[in-house]
Amino acid sequence: MVSYMNVLLYGVGGIVVAGMALLVAFQERLVYVPVLPGLTKSYALTPSRFCLTYEDVWLTSSDGVRLHSWFIKLFPDCRGPTILFFQENAGNIAHRLEMIRIMLQRLQCNVFMLSYRGYGASDGSPSQHGIIRDAQAALDHLHSRDDIDTSRIVVFGRSLGGAVGAVLTKNNPDKVAALILENTFTSILDMAGVLLPFLKWFIGKSTSKGPKILNFLVRSPWNTIDVVGEIKQPILFLSGLQDEMVPPIHMQLLYAKAAARNKNCLFVEFQNGMHMDTWLAGGDRYWRSIQLFLEQHAKVKKGESEPSQKDETPSDTETS
Repeated sequence: MVSYMNVLLYGVGGIVVAGMALLVAFQERLVYVPVLPGLTKSYALTPSRFCLTYEDVWLTSSDGVRLHSWFIKLFPDCRGPTILFFQENAGNIAHRLEMIRIMLQRLQCNVFMLSYRGYGASDGSPSQHGIIRDAQAALDHLHSRDDIDTSRIVVFGRSLGGAVGAVLTKNNPDKVAALILENTFTSILDMAGVLLPFLKWFIGKSTSKGPKILNFLVRSPWNTIDVVGEIKQPILFLSGLQDEMVPPIHMQLLYAKAAARNKNCLFVEFQNGMHMDTWLAGGDRYWRSIQLFLEQHAKVKKGESEPSQKDETPSDTETS
């Protein structure tokens, strides 16, 4: 009996040690996916494919990493809001161009698309600390430009991009007018148990009940649930209820945490929205929600004008 128990304990211990070793060695490869399976890191498309006028912008992050980005305007003298767009995890900015094309037309805005380090044409390897530096470089660049209204910069982040955008918005209360989060997770710690269920007993934060003894090993925890509670700017939460990657409860928890301290929070649900296609499944109401939010919180300066919009507006807790 003693021998059997020893074998069992050694076996469990070996599994835990092996799991810890894998987390230490390969976790960045599990968290960040710059290249989609079967594709290359290079851009399959550029904005010109969609007849969009754009500028290749090369930035240098504060730690010296060279970054690539696209700055796209609907027309040369567009002085509408500027959306600083942070993408989902997998793939690169080229895979988001169809959505961005519609965004420009519907919102009459400028869009700045950043390639995180290790993604697209950017140098380096992704990490939480590194990507936070990358996001700051993008925002600083926008504030150095004289062809946009820097008081109307709005951060938009989807999934991983929401975690990035939340940190940037918190760190720059005077440089970011508002934040939009779509299908974003509470933390990578909670997502570990979603993607690999056996880990929920060892890693977690808001949605895990396990002992969380391996949290200290996670180098990119992206604790968005903590960050949103410190953001002072208005926040729009866009949640697809059919999200197959990030459980919708994550967005509900983020909203609850933010709204407890911030009165300028708006939560909009889309019944048929999945992780990547909420913008498509949400149809007109999706874009109307964002349009109203921008009109309220990224206002045009006195004495200036922008194209009028006639779309209807959603209520604060509207669902479909």
